[in-house]
Amino acid sequence: MTLKKNLSQYFGYDTFKEGQEKIITAVVKGQDVLGIMPTGGGKSLCYQLPAIQLPGLTLVISPLISLMKDQVDALGEMGIPATFLNSSLDDVSYQKRLEKIRDNQYKLLYIAPERLCAPAFVDLVQQLEVSMVAVDEAHCISQWGHDFRPHYREIPDFISNISPRPVVAAYTATATVKVIQEIKVLLALQDPVESIIGFDRPNLLYQVVKTGDKLGYVKNTISHQFPEQSGIIYCATRKTVESVTEKLKSLGFLAGSYHGGMSPEAREQNQQDFINDRLHIMVATNAFGMGINKPDVRFIIHYNMPQNMEAYYQEAGRGGRDGEPSHCTILYSPADIVKQKQLIQLNQTSPERERLLFENLQYLVDYCHTNDCLRKSILQYFGESADYQRCGNCGNCLDQSEMVDITLDAQKILSCIYRMKNRFGLNMVISVLRGSKNKKVLEMGFDQLSTYGLMQAQSAESLREIIMTLVAKGYIVVTADEYPVLKLTPAASGILKGSETVFHKKHLLNIKAAKTKTPDKAKSLIDCDEALFEELRTLRRSIAQEKGLPPYVIFPDATLKEMAAYFPRSQAEFLKINGVGQTRYDHYGEVFIEAITDFAQNNPIAIRPRLEAEADPLETRIRQKDREERITKTPSWELSYDLFKQGLTVSDIAKQRELTENTVLSHLIRCDQEGKAIDWSDFVDVEKEVEIINAIGTVGLEALRPIKEALPATCSYADIKIVIHKNDLR
Repeated sequence: MTLKKNLSQYFGYDTFKEGQEKIITAVVKGQDVLGIMPTGGGKSLCYQLPAIQLPGLTLVISPLISLMKDQVDALGEMGIPATFLNSSLDDVSYQKRLEKIRDNQYKLLYIAPERLCAPAFVDLVQQLEVSMVAVDEAHCISQWGHDFRPHYREIPDFISNISPRPVVAAYTATATVKVIQEIKVLLALQDPVESIIGFDRPNLLYQVVKTGDKLGYVKNTISHQFPEQSGIIYCATRKTVESVTEKLKSLGFLAGSYHGGMSPEAREQNQQDFINDRLHIMVATNAFGMGINKPDVRFIIHYNMPQNMEAYYQEAGRGGRDGEPSHCTILYSPADIVKQKQLIQLNQTSPERERLLFENLQYLVDYCHTNDCLRKSILQYFGESADYQRCGNCGNCLDQSEMVDITLDAQKILSCIYRMKNRFGLNMVISVLRGSKNKKVLEMGFDQLSTYGLMQAQSAESLREIIMTLVAKGYIVVTADEYPVLKLTPAASGILKGSETVFHKKHLLNIKAAKTKTPDKAKSLIDCDEALFEELRTLRRSIAQEKGLPPYVIFPDATLKEMAAYFPRSQAEFLKINGVGQTRYDHYGEVFIEAITDFAQNNPIAIRPRLEAEADPLETRIRQKDREERITKTPSWELSYDLFKQGLTVSDIAKQRELTENTVLSHLIRCDQEGKAIDWSDFVDVEKEVEIINAIGTVGLEALRPIKEALPATCSYADIKIVIHKNDLR
């Protein structure tokens, strides 16, 4: 069969995602490959699909035990024979799998790098026809990566013992330019075909929140934005994990813990409960999640700062793997920086690596203090340039807070650092500016400086915020000496001479008094019937429980949403849904079609015609938006507004731009918020508006579904959103 036929037959997709076809075709032709693809970009397909067509066995080397089981379960549901070898198996099971491997009963074998060079396994491999060795999480081979694993260095020797040499394919989602080069050299890739498709995840909303009440923020965010949805909360220490978990459980949340101090059995139980939706929230150290294939994680909260941007990108990337929106939030506090520096010093391996780790941590600190686009900052870290100044979908770009001129404050701070001869750290500079009487300040004679007590009216928190913002903007550098020291950069002269100005968000200049804003609820990219979607989720859950599988292995949320948008009621229609292959249809097609048919007979539905361009609606819409913005440099919402001004209806705009009507409506609401003229009375008649307002008064504004259920079928979700916006009910 051709690649595309196998793609449809087994995986249920008619088109490849960006970068996949190039790599897969090269592998089938016998060429080495290197794939740098963001989480959710389809890395696993790049070795699973060619494994079906290549003769013999494909070895997948992965450090992630939980991912092995997830992927083997999912492949089994597609009709692809696969297995894994790792420490989770008892001796009897291990030997049985070895026998089946010898009998060539599998197409894919997942194995941990620690087991590669065991003599028994090396002997076994030499008896097999190995067509490809796929190295997943390939950044682990580099000492400059954030997650170096020494056993990865044994992979090249292992491959050299296989004759004839198989195709070698390396994949990762997280690698700087330096790490990418080291992957190619250490794995001895032979003229590899490369596909580096970029690090951007358009469906993730990045934000930094500075708050003195972290638990309160978490409670409010989950309660109002993500009730009964899956999320991960990352903490820096085991103690914090336990504390946060207990507090959330006492508030009634279904939360569990995961860290290295727990027994393996307890960790595994909590992980399975999370995967199978028995727990909604996992509170964990960074030991959790790297191998979790759960696609419907709707929020990632870093309760404490991670060590560097690579770790943050990897952990935040565990949200929204299904392409649907997910919020990724860092709860920033200065104490977290101290904690991370202590951890770096505790685990140092060499002065050079420690210096690199401090530099990487500082980049993340700068990220937390910048007023610029957060998405752009992430891309720049990985060596990728963004062709926009504002992405329109991160905390900074969406923040409409008042900006104030802090140039005079900046001049005072820079002058103080200069007069202290660039030799002291953050706390000492703050002490001098606030006129502290502590012993060291007086002994050093800093009370004689002209800048002593110059800013005594300002809080230490406010001064810390301004100083770190000046660091983020490049006017000050924090040296990675034994004790971090603040030093002026050449750029500071522009501020000191008055030729440059500095602005900052007003509400952040007093952290203790700052109110933390809860993010807006993420909008789905697929406009579906929410009631049917919930029914299909319930059906999926019952099937998953019967089979002992995670629900998303049956069908991911994105596939259920397409079903709830297009109402497929025949085999031909059902097979057009993305994520439905022939094997999955054979297993589940009839029962899901029956549920959809029953729903359609008992509820008024609006069947939306499926456009040919929507072979993959998530990918189509994201690419369409990116393409328009690259060409026109005009934000997507303004393009929708321009068409609206020309007299097109929301439906017409949606069809012309290949967007959902819900997305177009969101665009118009945003334009209205920006002051563009829109007469909302043309959208909803007065009688319907009164009905909706009365329903909201009865059931509240916690979620749209209860409002919809309290209204006649003639009132749509779009009508409700318009009335809420028009009357400023939020």
